Amino acid sequence: MRVRGKVYLVGAGPGDPQLITLKALEVLRQADVVIYDRLVSPNLLLQVKESAERIYAGKKKNKHTLKQEEINQLLVDHALQGKVVVRLKGGDPMVFGRGGEEAEVLAEHGIDYEIVPGISSIYAVPAYAGIPVTHRDYASSFYVVTGHESPEKLKSAIHWEFLAHAADTLIFLMGVSRLDVICEQLMRHGRSPDTPVALIRWGTRAEQRTLIGTLGDIVQRAREAKFLPPAIIVVGDVVRLRDKLLWAEKRPLFGKRILVTRSRTQASELAKRIEELGGEAVTFPVLQFAPIRDEARLQVLDEAIASLAAYDWLVFTSVNGVEYFFRRVREKRQDIRQIRGRIAAVGPRTAEALLGYGLVAEELPDLYQAEGLAELLLQKLQPGERVLIPRSSIARDYLPETLRAAGYEADAVDVYDNLPMASHTDWIVDMLRMGDLHVITFASSSSVHYFIEALRQHGVKDPSELANRCQIACIGPLTEAAAKEHGLHVSVTAREATIESLVVALCEWQEDRLE
Repeated sequence: MRVRGKVYLVGAGPGDPQLITLKALEVLRQADVVIYDRLVSPNLLLQVKESAERIYAGKKKNKHTLKQEEINQLLVDHALQGKVVVRLKGGDPMVFGRGGEEAEVLAEHGIDYEIVPGISSIYAVPAYAGIPVTHRDYASSFYVVTGHESPEKLKSAIHWEFLAHAADTLIFLMGVSRLDVICEQLMRHGRSPDTPVALIRWGTRAEQRTLIGTLGDIVQRAREAKFLPPAIIVVGDVVRLRDKLLWAEKRPLFGKRILVTRSRTQASELAKRIEELGGEAVTFPVLQFAPIRDEARLQVLDEAIASLAAYDWLVFTSVNGVEYFFRRVREKRQDIRQIRGRIAAVGPRTAEALLGYGLVAEELPDLYQAEGLAELLLQKLQPGERVLIPRSSIARDYLPETLRAAGYEADAVDVYDNLPMASHTDWIVDMLRMGDLHVITFASSSSVHYFIEALRQHGVKDPSELANRCQIACIGPLTEAAAKEHGLHVSVTAREATIESLVVALCEWQEDRLE
């Protein structure tokens, strides 16, 4: 008996990846095959397991990567192979999305399927432009029409004499190329030329642009602004509310798509802050962390852990150093009550990680890097005191060497490795070449190196030239120096080596550009 899989017809929402539903995320993470459209955010594809097959089925005007019949066949073929298939479509799959046609094909072949509705651009896009489709004082009804027809069909297939007054708010999807016909027909059938109109392009995404006019002048305004699809058209008095209700475009990082290159476990903090401030964060982890595995370095680490009571200071230079050190302490079943010395941390996040183990870092430098920590320790250390520094395998030797040069015994032990991990580099390269990324952020020197190496491994001959099409933002001077060594032109550098300081620097940079 042939094992049949299952197909999920999933709505990805209007563009902002945060607008996907919990149900959609759940099935996306289970998928063996994902067949996705042009409007799907790359961030959503990061939710797919590494082993899953990704198939692009995007469509542009007069250019289809796959014909609808081919997409239908893909759904059937993969399901008959027993796979979990997700058909990921922009907006809602059942609203002008051919989801009904695909469901028909699956039903005809006896294939199990499920429809996962998505947030539709019909109301989400106007909302992001500060326009409610209904309002007690302006509109009690709305009507949705597809404008993606030939001019002749658009004139004949729509009952304009009815549509012109069918609802207070009229919404046309995919109608910008037919804008002149739409406005002409509405005015011819009684809608006032003074009726407000909004054109909203790439709504909910970083490229969102809104053009306001009236039925009488919006065609000329769109021509002068060279306003292109994809966009929706909103006709009605609710458009007057935009000036008062505008919110998305007021956020400090609105309009910027920002690449986050931190590890997968660390990227969420920076991405979340970017999105809270109106930017669109695209996560592209270029490095990963792993515990030390080789016997020689493990032996050094284990000897240090066994001798904790012999150290007068325990100094941590990163959150990862804390986590991986105490992971090994647990594995060796060592009692942390052996720690009799004082504890220092390079910055507030590292100190916070220590609190998770019931340990208080009593010393924090003013400068959140090795130089600041070295300066502070040289003021505090007493003659003959020993220092243990758990750290990354690629950490700089500045701190231990500075302490040794001053006559102290400083043992630096590796507790974790920094390793490259970039995958699916193709779509990042495509975004860089298409100009779809505005800023690249680097939170460490190693992330700079691994990012450049990921591009080179993908076949990019001049990674710095490609990266320099974007603005480069670095978490601090050390990361900035690493970026410049690789030929990158740094536009933004955080005052302190913290994520919050980097976010503040990005906002200040954006504000300066707008002035």
